[in-house]
Amino acid sequence: MPHVPKAALLASPDDVENQFYEALREADLDKLMAVWADDEEVICVHPGGPRLVGPVAVRAAFEAVFANGPVHVQAEKVRRVHTLSAAMHSVVERVALATPEGTRTGWVMASNVYIKTAHGWRMVAHHASPGTAQEPPELVDSPSVLH
Repeated sequence: MPHVPKAALLASPDDVENQFYEALREADLDKLMAVWADDEEVICVHPGGPRLVGPVAVRAAFEAVFANGPVHVQAEKVRRVHTLSAAMHSVVERVALATPEGTRTGWVMASNVYIKTAHGWRMVAHHASPGTAQEPPELVDSPSVLH
């Protein structure tokens, strides 16, 4: 397994998420891999792709992505569920895509899962849906009880 340098202590799931998306925008493979947990069961699913299990498979997939340069992506509309030792973020990723007609915006729904480790928070799963040309709608339940 390739040596993966560890990130600085990541104090929150938001810190991990920020470094993950910065690494995508910078096409920095080492920085990106540093946010992942040191666990053979980490999971990554790229839009329309297979389930990648383990850090070697995850690294190889992102290395292939970065062969095309940085990913111009921004996480938006973050919905968070946190406990003391785990967190899940549902995000809408806004992706700038270079096309023959110029830059276009694509939208991807993604889920990022984090756990708290002895080395701070780390990513254990990233699952991204196939993209769309239109920003996906968000349906939100209204509270059923008024206080």
